[in-house]
Amino acid sequence: EYAFLLDALKDEQSQGFTIDTARSFFKSEKRDYIIIDAPGHIEFLKNMITGAARAEAALLVIDAHEGIKENSKRHGFMMSFLGIKNVTVCINKMDLVDYSEKVFNDIQSEYTSFLNEINLKADSFIPISAREGENIVFVSKNMPLYKNDSVLKALDAFSKAEPNHARALRFPVQDIYKFTAQGDSRRIIAGRVESGTVHVGEEVIFLPSNKTSRIASIEGFNVTKQETAYAGQSVGFSLETQIYIRPGDIMCKADGQRPHVSTKFKANIFWMGKQPLVKDRNYKLKLATQQVPVVLSHIINVLDASELSSIKNKSQVDRHDVAECVFETLKPAAFDEVHQIPQTGRFVIVDNYEIVGGGII
Repeated sequence: EYAFLLDALKDEQSQGFTIDTARSFFKSEKRDYIIIDAPGHIEFLKNMITGAARAEAALLVIDAHEGIKENSKRHGFMMSFLGIKNVTVCINKMDLVDYSEKVFNDIQSEYTSFLNEINLKADSFIPISAREGENIVFVSKNMPLYKNDSVLKALDAFSKAEPNHARALRFPVQDIYKFTAQGDSRRIIAGRVESGTVHVGEEVIFLPSNKTSRIASIEGFNVTKQETAYAGQSVGFSLETQIYIRPGDIMCKADGQRPHVSTKFKANIFWMGKQPLVKDRNYKLKLATQQVPVVLSHIINVLDASELSSIKNKSQVDRHDVAECVFETLKPAAFDEVHQIPQTGRFVIVDNYEIVGGGII
C-alpha cells in the first residue's frame, strides 16, 4: 500500500488522505529537491498552508477520474495567495480513464480558464499516472499525443528566485541581551537575518522606531570572529552607539531599500478561525518578530473559491474564505510587499492564543 510509504500517521493510512505535511528528498542531475507533501482535505488546510508557505514551486495534482473539484480551485487560490509563481498542474490517474486525450484536454481547458481569473499561470499541464510511473521521470508511451516534458524535466525547468542574500537587508529583532559578568559589558541584539547581508561598520536603521547606529561587531556563540552576516544566519550584533530598541523592530541598511512603515495595509487573507473575522474587534498581528494589536478596517471583497464569485459588501470573513481586506494596526508596523521580500510580507492573525488567519501584504 502506497499509504504506508507516503502517509506516516495511522489515521492517514486507515482513512486514505494526508493529514500532516511530510517531506521527501531526491535529486536530479540539475539540483536537489525537497518535496513537501501537503494535505488537500479542507479540514487540514492549516497544515497545507504551513507546508506550502515555504515552497518555491508547486505541483498541483488533479484527479482525472474525478475532474476539477472545489479543492482543486481552493488550492489554486492558495498558490496565488502565497505568491508561488512556479506552478505545474499534474492530471493524475490517467490510467483510470484509459489515457483519454479528451479527458486531459477538457480538464486543462477548464482549469486554465480558472487560473486566468486569479492571475496565475501554470508553466505546464502534464497527464500522469503516478502509480504506474507514466510521465513521471520519462515520457510515457501510453500517451503518444503528449510530447512535452515529464514531471522531472518540468521541475528542472523551473527558475529559481533571487537568493535571499541578494535582497535588501531585513533583520527582525528577537531580543536584546546585556552582559555584565567578568568585565563583559556587551549589549547584543539577537535575531535571524531574513534577507540581505550586512558588514561590520555599516550604518543601520531600526524601523518603525527610526533609530540609527553602526554595526560594531557580529556576535555568535563559540565562533570565530565574523565581519559579515548573511540571510539565514541567527546572529547577534553590537552597535557603536547604544540606542533603545525593542523586540519586533526590523534592522535595515540606512542607505538601502527600506520596508514600509504604516498603520494601514491591504492584504489577501485566508481565514481559518471557527469564528468569523469581523470589523472593530481586536486581534493580534504577528509579522516576523512584531506583535501588534490589529483591527479589520475594510473588506474590499470576499472570493468564493468554489464558485469563483466575488462577494461585495460582505460584513464578515467566514471560515475558509479568501478575502482582500484593509487592516489597521494600533501602532506603526514595518513590512514589505510579499513579492519583494516574502519573509516580511507574510503574517498571521491570532485570536485567543490560536492562529485564525494567514495573509500576504
